[in-house]
This record gives sequence, C-alpha cells and structure tokens, in this order.
Amino acid sequence: MRISTTIFFTDETITPVRLAHELEQRGFAGLYVPEHTHIPVSRETPSPTGDPLPREYGRTLDPFVALAQAAAVTERLTLGTGITLVAQHDPIDLAKQVATLDHLSRGRFTLGIGFGWNVEEAADHGIDWGRRREVVRDRMALMRALWAEEPTPYEGEFGSVSASHAHPKPVQKPRERAGAAPLTGPRTLIGGGAGPVLFTHITEYADGWLPIGGRGLSETVPRLREAWEEAGRGPADPQVVPYAVRPSPGKMGHYQDMGLDEVVLQLPPADEAEVLRTLDDYAQYL
Repeated sequence: MRISTTIFFTDETITPVRLAHELEQRGFAGLYVPEHTHIPVSRETPSPTGDPLPREYGRTLDPFVALAQAAAVTERLTLGTGITLVAQHDPIDLAKQVATLDHLSRGRFTLGIGFGWNVEEAADHGIDWGRRREVVRDRMALMRALWAEEPTPYEGEFGSVSASHAHPKPVQKPRERAGAAPLTGPRTLIGGGAGPVLFTHITEYADGWLPIGGRGLSETVPRLREAWEEAGRGPADPQVVPYAVRPSPGKMGHYQDMGLDEVVLQLPPADEAEVLRTLDDYAQYL
C-alpha cells in the first residue's frame, strides 16, 4: 500500500521544496495539497472541521505553484491536488496548468477535484452554488477536449472552446470507458461525501474517489463498486484513496485488508521541525 501525505502549505509552514525532498528521501509515495483562493471574513457557511475555521485555510499557497516546486526537486514522488476547486477556475487556463504540471513531472500528477464547501468563496468567483456540480462536470469535459490528441471542439452549457492546438498534452494515456469516449488527462479522483450523486459523477468522468477522513469505507466502497460496474466501467475497480487520514495501526491494517492501493496521511500545517517529527512517526506505516 502506497503511503502518501497531504498538508496545507502556507506562508508559515515548511516549504514545498523542503518537504518534497524529505518525503522522497524517506520513501513516502506522494504529496497532495488543497486549494482555497481566499476565505471571506463575512463567511456564514459552517466549516467542515467545525468553527472557528483553522488559520491555515486563509493562508493556503497556490497548489500548482507549490507542486511545481515539489516536482522540480524530486524524481519519484507523485503529486496531486486534494482538491482543486474546478468551478472557481477558467477551464482553459486550468487545462493548461494541469497539462503543464503533468508534463514537467513526467506523468506524476493526480488531479483531485471537488465541489467545495464555502458558499461565500464560490460566490466571489461568480458561482451559482446550487449548480456547482454541473459546472464542474461541464468544465472537466471542456478540459478533456483540450487534452485530446487531435484538435477537438466542445460546446457546453457553461463554456465552450473551438478546435484548438493545445500543448503540452498530459503524459498519462487515455483510459477506455465502455460506451463513451476515453478519459483523457491525468488520473482524476473526486472528493466528497458518499452517495448516489457523487458516485454518478465518479463513474461518469473520473478514475476514483478521495473520501475525506476515510471513515465508513466498509459500507460505501461496495456501493461505489456496484455503481461502477452498472456504468460499464469495469473490469478494474474504481480507485479509492482515503484522504487526510489520521493513522493508527488498526485503521491502516483495515485499508490494507480492503485491498486499497494508496492512503494519504494528514500532516500538520506547521514549521519544519514539527512536520519532520510527524514524518518520523508515520515511518512505521511505510
């Protein structure tokens, strides 16, 4: 089982370069980072972690800049977003960022995506909160048109692009889907709570699921696998990657018994000394 990590990089934490180097030297598999462009002071949306909202949410570094630094100083470490708030991006710009990072890292990038929780943050980006899932679906389709090998137009409800020359292309190869066009672009995992709506999105345009915290998977993973099979996405199962996990020997053993290939452990949003002490503790799971 691959042991990856995630951290809120901020202007007060260990740097991406320093952490990436340490992770690769110590034998960790990957590094994922979250995204928030800003946190409005007038926020009324309840925090998913409980209020008050932790300090790091309003100080988060741009994930693509941070991961580009990590890519430059590593050779094997996989890199990912956990998650990219797709609805808050121009999809043509985002397609270029994703493809560039996958190209420069030689195919080591995972695009973790999600729908967000902060209504006020999304509103500042002009997002209709009730339709954000449809916006993400549409923008992913537009980006995949730009990642296609041949110039491919896309006309959607929320955006369009003419047939275009768009390079670099992501390194990772298209994945076949029964009854649908292949999935282009890097490995794509969707974060969010278990349920038929989320599982429909996963089976339609992703490679798997990033369940935050990793609880209740004994019940939910079989439901996702059933939806996956009904959608004709077999024979391989969807990838399930428990995310932001606070590990224990029992929990990690349970994931291994489930046949999961990767787990992402939560690191503290702290200075170098504290983060390295946490890596020392997590070494028992390698």
